[in-house]
Amino acid sequence: MACTTILVGKHASYDGSTMIARNDDSGSGHFTPKKFVVIHPEDQKQTYRSVLSYVEVELPEHPYQFTAVPNAVAGKGIWAASGVNEKNVAMTATETITSNPRVLGADPLVEYQPAEDGKEEVPGGIGEEDIVYLVLPYINSAREGVLRLGSLLETYGTYEKNGIAFQDPDEIWWLETIGGHHWIAKKVPDDRYVVMPNQFGMDEFDLEDAFGEQKEHLCSADLREFIEKNHLDLRLDKDGVFCPRDAFGSHTDSDHVYNTPRAWYIERCLNPHTFAWDGVDADYGPESDDIPWSLVPEKKLTVEDVKYVLSTHYQGTPYDPYTSRGDLSERGKYRAVGINRNDFVAVIQMRPDQTEDAAVIQWLAFASNAFNVLVPFYARISETPEYLANTTKEVSTDNFYWNSRLIAAMTDASYGKSIVHVERYQLAVQSAAYAILHKYDALMEDAKDPEERRILREDANREIADMLKKKTADTLDKVLFELSSQMKNAFSRSDN
Repeated sequence: MACTTILVGKHASYDGSTMIARNDDSGSGHFTPKKFVVIHPEDQKQTYRSVLSYVEVELPEHPYQFTAVPNAVAGKGIWAASGVNEKNVAMTATETITSNPRVLGADPLVEYQPAEDGKEEVPGGIGEEDIVYLVLPYINSAREGVLRLGSLLETYGTYEKNGIAFQDPDEIWWLETIGGHHWIAKKVPDDRYVVMPNQFGMDEFDLEDAFGEQKEHLCSADLREFIEKNHLDLRLDKDGVFCPRDAFGSHTDSDHVYNTPRAWYIERCLNPHTFAWDGVDADYGPESDDIPWSLVPEKKLTVEDVKYVLSTHYQGTPYDPYTSRGDLSERGKYRAVGINRNDFVAVIQMRPDQTEDAAVIQWLAFASNAFNVLVPFYARISETPEYLANTTKEVSTDNFYWNSRLIAAMTDASYGKSIVHVERYQLAVQSAAYAILHKYDALMEDAKDPEERRILREDANREIADMLKKKTADTLDKVLFELSSQMKNAFSRSDN
């Protein structure tokens, strides 16, 4: 999947929360309708069989309940994508990343081989379709998530190149796959944020820690030998810092159009004064190969900051596809973060100032991020609101996904007139949603019974969804009118 990820350590956020967020984007030429649901233990099978690779995995007993944002249309697997389990551990999977021929030749991807020419079928490895379902119901911490997924990768392999985030209230870990069976993982520094734009990301890794105390670095057991045998360490000075991005990643021409510009723009937004980002004397430009994997932000980051950068389309630069100023030959030159193919964005926020059962908020928005609205929901629940759970294959104004897709398409086509309605919609929904969260946070301070508290959380989610449905319908009405008024068969004279 073509996606963009941002991870925020607890000392880099405005309230001490850990936050993980990812745009889930469809491949070119199609959209993937998504829904927000809860997957219960009784719905989880003991033996998992992948729809795409046909690999079978025996699963542990007693899985945890978890939220998920799976595909709404059956046929291509679960693709749970992003969720939180009942132990307040979260995942987002996956960010498709890059590699190079040296790595893929040394440890080929484990691809499905159908039965043909007298040969038996050979299952493939695990992939984005499977990973959340195979890992999230069985882990009690972010570190446990890394170790479980690492074991699965070493056992079954993978047929694609992926990055996966794991989160608990204290830590965030980022894992990147290397070839078919190898992997590397790093704890996100508490005072930093990380940007991942479809490219192998880590630019520093402490192999001594990974093979020693394992405080902040983990990897597959034979990674050192794998690096040495295949001459993957590109350091001129072996006493210097090992750079996984150079060893396992890529720096291609397509990276410079599709991947690195997104990291450049997000870090330019969040650290505008730390480096020179523009001009011939810039420290980093949109095609730089050495844009930092993580930075200490210039100010503490909010949920709104995270949503903004995951919705950007190079505003204020010549590359903005909506700009009408300056040299228009540069317009749309680079792949934007907020693109038409965004299917959803999830921001998982673990708040340290709330009780355990009310601490985790799963923020969601569907369709193109440039024109959608991010909405919070308590994650410790047994069901999700119908407006977000009932996504259909057919276009329908009865669910949030398709309304968001319609608003985005109409606003894009009538940008000058409609963007103001979307901006007002975003402000109104998020303001009202925060007010509802504050109300129910306060109500839960006085509620002691666990069942009463669960009912309050689900009441809050329904109230947020009802508010969202009304404001979304109102905005759809406004942008439909603006676009209809610009139809080519419009005529100013009327019969009145």
